[in-house]
Amino acid sequence: MKSVRAIVGDRETVTVGPATCAREAARLMAARQIGALPILDGDRLAGIITERDILARIVAADLDPAVTPVAHVMSTELLVADIGESCEVCLHRMQQAHVRHLIVLDQGRLAGILSIRDLMAVDLDEKTEAISLLNAYVSGVPAPSR
Repeated sequence: MKSVRAIVGDRETVTVGPATCAREAARLMAARQIGALPILDGDRLAGIITERDILARIVAADLDPAVTPVAHVMSTELLVADIGESCEVCLHRMQQAHVRHLIVLDQGRLAGILSIRDLMAVDLDEKTEAISLLNAYVSGVPAPSR
């Protein structure tokens, strides 16, 4: 299976600061079609806020997202991956912890964020390629080159 580096390598990582209000964080996630934002305090990774955090900790708690800073509702116990790890290891880690996003670090610094959707896309691509190779083998037709 691919390494995490192959997924998050050159992709932009959208972040917010701890004072960002939850409404702005939600709008940013909606505009970028992402489900989580790492929170940076300067260069230090302070936490993560997800769509679920906003629903459970703000909407369900009847807090005003316009005045609630993400620092008050973010998760600070972070599940992380190293950029050199395999997608398979990360998927297992996410399944065990019942989370949909994983912070990716490169030598202790934020390198990106990995979603369960990213990992499922890699898995689907690999399975599609394997099926294609097996079909070519069974029918005796050379497999398409990639």
